[in-house]
Formats: sequence, structure tokens, C-alpha cells
Amino acid sequence: MNMTEDMQVEQHRNVPTSTVGRGKAVTLPTAPVVDHWTDGGVSLHLGNSLDHYESWATPQVIVSDGAYGILGFEGDTSDHLGVAQWYEPHIKAWSERATGDTTLWFWNSEIGWAVTHPVLERHGWRYVNANIWNKGKAHIAGNVNTAKIRRFPVVTEICVQYVFESRIDNLTLQRWLLREWKRTGLTLRSANEACGVKDVAVRKYLDQGHLWYFPPPEMFVKLAQFANEYGKPEGRPYFSRDGVRSMTLEEWASMRSVFQCPMGVTNVWERNPLSGSERVKVPEISGKAAHLNQKPLDLMRMIIEASSKPGHVVWEPFGGLFSASLAAMQTRRRAYACELDSTYFQLGLSRFKQIDLF
Repeated sequence: MNMTEDMQVEQHRNVPTSTVGRGKAVTLPTAPVVDHWTDGGVSLHLGNSLDHYESWATPQVIVSDGAYGILGFEGDTSDHLGVAQWYEPHIKAWSERATGDTTLWFWNSEIGWAVTHPVLERHGWRYVNANIWNKGKAHIAGNVNTAKIRRFPVVTEICVQYVFESRIDNLTLQRWLLREWKRTGLTLRSANEACGVKDVAVRKYLDQGHLWYFPPPEMFVKLAQFANEYGKPEGRPYFSRDGVRSMTLEEWASMRSVFQCPMGVTNVWERNPLSGSERVKVPEISGKAAHLNQKPLDLMRMIIEASSKPGHVVWEPFGGLFSASLAAMQTRRRAYACELDSTYFQLGLSRFKQIDLF
């Protein structure tokens, strides 16, 4: 085999197959009556989210639950090889609309996330934490042939928290803060005096390692006021984004995403697979579950409430049954979502008409 043939074989090996054309477990015989539905607070589209991002309000939260590389839906890949490529145009679009207060929750398998992480990082998303949804033994129903699969049965999914990395003058906030203080000509220890602390300002706010801590807005204002009063006159204004005035308390606060964790909650979420009334089923098709991997509303509510405030905007680019959008409505957030599949769009839309869920 010559070099050209070797390259062709390798290229073929790295092009995963797709479910397109294979059909789904559930397909409604009806067509959607509308391709867009809104109640003012929630906006659901039938179509590709890449065609809608520009028209959506700036997000504080993005809940991504798309390709896993497990043949889960038409367009999903059969393994992890094409997952990063599948996501990249979406990640690029998210980065173009995200701000310093945007949090991304990336649902996937461990290998699906692993191959996509470098793409997320390259487009400005900073890893915060990996959270594990443990579905328990009920998920495998005791019928897994471990001798055949030669591994422990998988009963987990991963939901990884990212924040969009704020930058000023193309510097991370950590680097920018130190640069601004050095420009003043003041000693590093003067930052402690500015903040009225013993050593926290130098040890945390100006640190360039893993101990760095985002200065609370009130401390940032103290740093800026001290720098502009005692720093070199020719360098003023300090801690400014536009070169005209220093950033305000509110502007600095907007450079960081919201996060509030309920007491006692950890990064392992013990939650059985969905069953009962919340699981969307299709009576017309033998009562089959509509979606193989429907996410529990309580988990969606938890991550949305942890990373946003009422009135904030949630994006759900790969809507499925629109669980994140429904959770956003329940928690008084605004939501924008898309779904390519007409069956899922119809079934997902029907959930917003079931008032007993609210």
C-alpha cells in the first residue's frame, strides 16, 4: 500500500458514520402547524440554531445538549471522532455573542466532552468544573453483559461548566489587573493599603498563579480610586477600558458570571433516569418514550438558577424536548431555543401547554 492509499484509509477511518437516513424510534405522522412559537418570554424555533443566534438576546446561560457521538438522533455521529467538528461552528457563534457574565453548561459523554474541550478553550471558554449525573443502577436494568462489553457499565453523563473568558486589551482580567497596577509606579504592597487589607490584594487580586481571586466590585473601585489619586499622573486614567475614565463598580461586576450554589449540593448529582409523568411519551406509538435522553427538569432548573438571575437570558441551541427552556420559564428567565427535528419540536412545544408542570 502506497502513501496515498494509506492517507485515504486513514481519512476514511476518521470520518464517522451518521444516523441521517436511518430513521428514529419515534416519528410523528403530522407536520408542525408553526415553525416558531413565543409567549414573549420563551421563543422556540423549528430549524438550525446557526440561523438564529444573531437575532437572539445576549445570553447569560447557554445549555448545550447536542451531539454525543452515540447515534442518538439524526445528524449525530456514531463515535467521538466527529463531535468536535460538529460543535465548532456553534461554539464560534456562542463566543461571538457571549460576554463576561455568560456561563456554558456542556452536556455530553466523557469522551465527547474530552475531544471538544480544546475547541471550547480555543474560542475563549474557560473550564470551571465537571459535574457528573449519576443515574444509578436502574439505568442499566441489570441486563448488561459485562463479559461482552469488557468494561464497567456506564450510568453517568457529564455536564461541564464553562465561563466566557473576559479580556481587556487582549489580556485576561488576571493579567490586566497586574499590568494596570504596575503602570501606576506604586509598589505592589500599596494595593493592600488601597483596599484596607493586610495582604489580600497582593496575595489574591494581583496574584498571577492559581491563587488569583476576582476582586469584589467594591475592592476594584478602591484599587482604581487609589491608583488614580496616587499613581503617575501621566498614566491616568487607570483601570479604564476606553482610556477616558475608570470602570465603574457595575461595569466591573458585569465582567464575571453569576454563580450561587445551594448549600449541600456537590458536583455529583444522584438522580434516577426520568420516569412517570415528566417523561414525554407518545400514546399514538405504543406509549414509547419520545426521547432517549430526556433531561430532568430539576437538574435543568438547578444549573440555570445557579448561573443566572430572574430576567436573564437562556439559550438552548439543541432543543430536543426543550427541557432547558421549560426550566427557564419556570424560574422566570427568558429563553431562546431551536430544534431541527419536526417530531421533537412538536412534542417539546406541547410541554408548554401542560400547565400542571408549572
